[in-house]
Amino acid sequence: MVLAWSWNASLPDFRRTVISLAIAAGAVLVAVLVQRVIVSIGRRAITRKSTPLFLTLVTYGVESTQLVLPLLALLLAVPWLRFEAPLLAALTHAIGLALIAALGWRGIKMVSTIEGYVGQQHPLSGDNLLSRRLSTQVQVLRHIATFVIVVVTISIMLMTFPQIRHLGESLFASAGLAAIIGGLAARSTLSNLMAGVQIALTQPIRLEDVVIVEGEWGWVEEITTTYVVVRVWDLRRLVLPLSYFIEKPFQNWTRHTADLLGTVFVYADYTVPVSEVREELHRVLKSSGMWDGKVWGLQVTNLSERTVELRALMSAPGSSQAWDLRCYVREKLVEFLQQNYPQSLPRARAEVTGQGGSNGQDDGAASATA
Repeated sequence: MVLAWSWNASLPDFRRTVISLAIAAGAVLVAVLVQRVIVSIGRRAITRKSTPLFLTLVTYGVESTQLVLPLLALLLAVPWLRFEAPLLAALTHAIGLALIAALGWRGIKMVSTIEGYVGQQHPLSGDNLLSRRLSTQVQVLRHIATFVIVVVTISIMLMTFPQIRHLGESLFASAGLAAIIGGLAARSTLSNLMAGVQIALTQPIRLEDVVIVEGEWGWVEEITTTYVVVRVWDLRRLVLPLSYFIEKPFQNWTRHTADLLGTVFVYADYTVPVSEVREELHRVLKSSGMWDGKVWGLQVTNLSERTVELRALMSAPGSSQAWDLRCYVREKLVEFLQQNYPQSLPRARAEVTGQGGSNGQDDGAASATA
């Protein structure tokens, strides 16, 4: 130790600086070479028979060494640098902060890698309930985990400063976090975070679920830590807080399965031949290409003083097909009545009674139909 100090003190400042920079550059160069060796080993380990999980782990492991290894090498090389003590302390602190930030960033990338792996293994589809459930859980939990990692990383970085160590400790604790955020904004944010955890576990909604909220019909496109994006049928986006789906009622058309039942109401005159309309409905469904062949039927569901209400029931594999099938059936049934039974279309009847003559007897009665 004495010899090292004497050697350090005897060298000129410029030479000490050059030697220190050379040591730092050498440490980084060694780290880069080690990283390339790891990349080479990772590529050789990947074969055609490698499983998707193995490929994901190898890719993540290789990417993790790109920034972490050079920072670790610099941190290990700091004791060998020939700088003044205050400068060495500041350099050590700066490298430590960068290393903490890099580890936090790798944590966020790890969560994203897990989400990507789940997405590859379980691609989203309208009728795949398992895929939609897993994708929803992973996406919501990824947002929550990212938030937690960011808070923990910033807290640890703040605690490395003695002057503001208490701020990092307060931010690190949940009670301290609530105290810092405070007020109505904090209650709203924490409420949405808790709602996100509840949605991830109980799943009242999932990605690509068909829902009706605020009188709008659409699909759940994105679930974040604070809000849900619903893609409306006309491509508008409806943004709602997470707590909305916990506190307020809404319709979920694909809660258990994606297939749906659709109904079409036709109003006709009392003279309508119901059996013929029923046969026409079956023919229209079979020729539509949108009917899944599971459910169909036509019933008289209501009567009024003027019309008969016919309800056509049909099933479809998804919400979009159900909507198109309903429109198609409605059009074809009206066309069928117009071409074959125009007298069965809704009409209004009126009866006109005339009274004439001095004897007070009715001359006659006439009825008219419009």
